[in-house]
Amino acid sequence: MSEYLGKETFKLGFGLMRLPKNGDGSIDIPQVCDMADRFIAAGGTYFDTAYVYNGGESEAAFKAAVADRYPRDAYTVATKLNAQMQCSDAASAKQQFWTSLQRTGAGYFDYYLLHAIQRSNYKKYEDYGIWDFVAEQKAKGLIKHWGFSFHADPALLEELLAAHPDAEFVQLQLNYADWENPGVAAKRNWEICRAHGKPVVVMEPVKGGILADPSPAVKAVFDAAGATLSYASWAIRFAASLEGIVTVLSGMSSLAQMEDNLSYMRDFKPLSEAEQEIIAKAQAALNADKSIPCTACRYCTKGCPMGIPIPDIFTVQNRKEGSPEFRTIREYSIVTQDKGKASDCVKCGQCEEVCPQHLPIIRLLEECRALEK
Repeated sequence: MSEYLGKETFKLGFGLMRLPKNGDGSIDIPQVCDMADRFIAAGGTYFDTAYVYNGGESEAAFKAAVADRYPRDAYTVATKLNAQMQCSDAASAKQQFWTSLQRTGAGYFDYYLLHAIQRSNYKKYEDYGIWDFVAEQKAKGLIKHWGFSFHADPALLEELLAAHPDAEFVQLQLNYADWENPGVAAKRNWEICRAHGKPVVVMEPVKGGILADPSPAVKAVFDAAGATLSYASWAIRFAASLEGIVTVLSGMSSLAQMEDNLSYMRDFKPLSEAEQEIIAKAQAALNADKSIPCTACRYCTKGCPMGIPIPDIFTVQNRKEGSPEFRTIREYSIVTQDKGKASDCVKCGQCEEVCPQHLPIIRLLEECRALEK
């Protein structure tokens, strides 16, 4: 018998938030099918989506690529209910569950999560009765295991686990860049889950792609070690090497990314002591990097009254180091074409309220105004 929920689960999970797109912006279903086929053939089972991902297209893509093509015992699926986004009251929040059942075609959910809990929204889950609602669906057999994804401070995590001891797992942002980052508290939150006996599903192991293409200083650390694996592999294996991990979600957006991940996760082995030392050097290099740690989740853009593409602007700002000025100006003009600019910010604060990274977005946008030339 497993000593914890998910111990035997394949340690790479297929995150369905950043799926490949066609030229018209729609999801490339044939490519998703190919990715799912290779993932399952390698032993992968855990597919992760959410009601709010891609306006529901993520759940529909899962149905087309997996639920409609494989027997139910060939996979497990996780999805999420978000009490802050795309709902206005308890009834509309709970309706997300039923809509997700229809969209995914899964029949039931192996894992179901209260989505993106943080200081700005956690009371809504209480006010709307969502904790009791998911427990009721589990009692009916429509949910096998339930938990929550978390983007807040250790004190709130302790409070929630004490108030809801029947939550079976927690989804946390864990990566080597945020391990000691006080704005994320990755290490401390993981320690709290361990203390409460809660297994952890890892999200953002490559920090929205930042660790797949890290800063030159970080690349130099891995290159100097003679590493032959991809930069992303170090981040994913770091997370998978922690104790009590169900799986590590990777938001793969191409067949090439799937193949790369499977190349080292198919026969996963935890990092060796020597490899952990290399990670420590990479962390030291990151601590000297003052770039903006935005993961491009785009929660900030959904309610921006000025239509500012905040993550795209931050990407340009982060990449201007060492880049010719004309290229930086061109990149900024492209990402803000027919959209709001950094200087259009009215400081309403909605972006900071929903940011999982707790970034001071208003101040950062003021700094990015220098890109407007």
